[in-house]
Amino acid sequence: MSARYPHIFSPLKVGSTTIKNRILMGSMHTGLEDVENAAERVSAYFVERAKGGVGIIITGGIGPHPTAGSGAKLLGAEDVAMHRQVTDAVHAAADDVKIVMQILHSGPLARTPACVAPSPVKSRIAQYQPAGLDEAGIEEQIAAFANCARLAQEAGYDGVEIIGSAGYLISTFLVSKTNLRTDRWGGEWRNRMRFPLEIVRRTRAAVGPDFILVFRISAMDMLQEGLSWEEVVSLAKALEAEGVDVISTHFCWHESFVPTIATMVPRAAFTQVTGRLRKELSIPLITSNRINMPSVAEEVLARGDADIVSMARPMLADPDLVNKAAQGREDEINTCIGCNQACLDHTFTGQLTTCLVNPRACRETELTVAPADAKRKIAIVGAGPAGLAYAVTAAERGHAVTLFDANDEIGGQFNYAKRIPGKEEFYETLRYYRRMIDVLGIELKLGVRVDVDTVRAGGFDHVVVATGITPRTPQIPGIDHGKVVSYIDVITGQAPVGQKVAIIGAGGIGFDVAELITHAGKSSALDVNVFAKEWGIDFTNHPRGGVTGVTPEVAASGREVMLLQRKETPVGQGLGRTTGWTHRMTLQRRGVKMMRGVEYVGIDDAGLHAVVGGQPELFDVDTVIVCAGQDPLRTLHDALDEAGISSELVGGAFEAAELDAKRAIKQATESAALV
Repeated sequence: MSARYPHIFSPLKVGSTTIKNRILMGSMHTGLEDVENAAERVSAYFVERAKGGVGIIITGGIGPHPTAGSGAKLLGAEDVAMHRQVTDAVHAAADDVKIVMQILHSGPLARTPACVAPSPVKSRIAQYQPAGLDEAGIEEQIAAFANCARLAQEAGYDGVEIIGSAGYLISTFLVSKTNLRTDRWGGEWRNRMRFPLEIVRRTRAAVGPDFILVFRISAMDMLQEGLSWEEVVSLAKALEAEGVDVISTHFCWHESFVPTIATMVPRAAFTQVTGRLRKELSIPLITSNRINMPSVAEEVLARGDADIVSMARPMLADPDLVNKAAQGREDEINTCIGCNQACLDHTFTGQLTTCLVNPRACRETELTVAPADAKRKIAIVGAGPAGLAYAVTAAERGHAVTLFDANDEIGGQFNYAKRIPGKEEFYETLRYYRRMIDVLGIELKLGVRVDVDTVRAGGFDHVVVATGITPRTPQIPGIDHGKVVSYIDVITGQAPVGQKVAIIGAGGIGFDVAELITHAGKSSALDVNVFAKEWGIDFTNHPRGGVTGVTPEVAASGREVMLLQRKETPVGQGLGRTTGWTHRMTLQRRGVKMMRGVEYVGIDDAGLHAVVGGQPELFDVDTVIVCAGQDPLRTLHDALDEAGISSELVGGAFEAAELDAKRAIKQATESAALV
């Protein structure tokens, strides 16, 4: 047991078994199950996390029926062999780790015309309208869940988790707005909860008493006219009575207008709901969402909010998180920043899941960081995301690395991102890199402007130019007017911002700047009460869904802001799939006007002159903030080339089309793994 984390490292009885600690790797739909040589890749992915110290692993969702949606399914004996390879590998790597398979039927969210639901009610985010199940169809689905659990047991899993939340099949039986039935499967509450209870009853009968049975419940579904608190409690108690060993609490349907996993969400924002439900039950409860460091997990457990803490995306970011906590190496944890850019955004666009801060995630068999055959002396110029990733990877392989930067701190563009309200997690990434520089013995030289002579004098075998970008200045008459400022000067507080503002450029930086200058008060990411007000959540009274009848209250700076773009596409279309809507909605609530198809004519004392929809328009503004893109900064690379010294470009210096830390870190890591 760790003295610093006594609750995390306390064993827990779950059903008839004992788990070694209270950290669970939560389910994530990675897409690995569907790739070629899936067994090998899935095994490598889970084995790395099992060796990393977690107590339980829950797999990505596995469909129990052909109508369950795209993705992996466990339907018959022919599927068992692949799963058996995975469970055998995990148990061989760490025989004290339990691996539980999640059974997921997407219901109306399934990406198939054959999708089903209790009633033909189409979700606003679904592709197809589901067919309403008849009595025989319901019986077929119940049997499919029980059969899938039996096959999972045959395949060597220690248990199953049945997901009954998020707008998937089971949850649509529970909520009256999606269950319009008038038979014994709909109508009054006891009929609406009959479907999950019958699934659990049949499943327990199929697998016996010693197989771990977890049920994931919507403890607060963030849905207008969603479940009431009384319904949540009665369902949980009924599930316990039917033989469920653990209740896992989930928050939010996918179609909800409340963010629950974005970086703007406070850490452990929803665990209080789990804590309230825990008082009603005698079986263990799992809590989740935005718990990304061991100190947060320990606080949650110490408060009595849960018995087990689920950390899903943090296990993508750092598979050794639990071991590092046990060994007192918390400052070496590569922390999940809640960006969703390479995990959930990939999942919902059909790409293989990985991680922005750890591009090895889900690529364990492809991207290996092995000791170098020959040690080299490497100079890396630029300590932004790409330079840092390259330096750490190269040093891990045994190379002698010197990292230069002209500034007096590491981080590059991350030093701007961390100042945006809601993006404070970037501080953690910089903390991680700064610590790894020391751990790996990287020579860090800050405040040094590198030139050809510096490189020559260093006697380096390999030179990496990671000098990043330079903000692009658009060719607009009057762009040098006094009311025009750059986004960098605004973010760093070096330029005053007036009350009437036009932002030129509505990419990610434009949205960040708009967030910064319209923000008032505390950051929602740092205060759960501010977050609850901004998104209309009532944690105290728990109305239906936690949000019914609650009006969001958004604190704003009072500035009049216009976010402008040349493109005709919808403003914000290029933002992340799972987080872009939160940024658009926040700014809209603060009164930010978003305009597309804007042709910039000039800037003068009167303001910003433009043409919109073929009509001239004058924006009477005090300040024009330029967020018009970036160009690669390759001055050093070109100078080295002229001097006959070869160098490698990475990150923004290689490609600056939209600032993309995901691409920069991935490219740098891949390159350093081969040098």
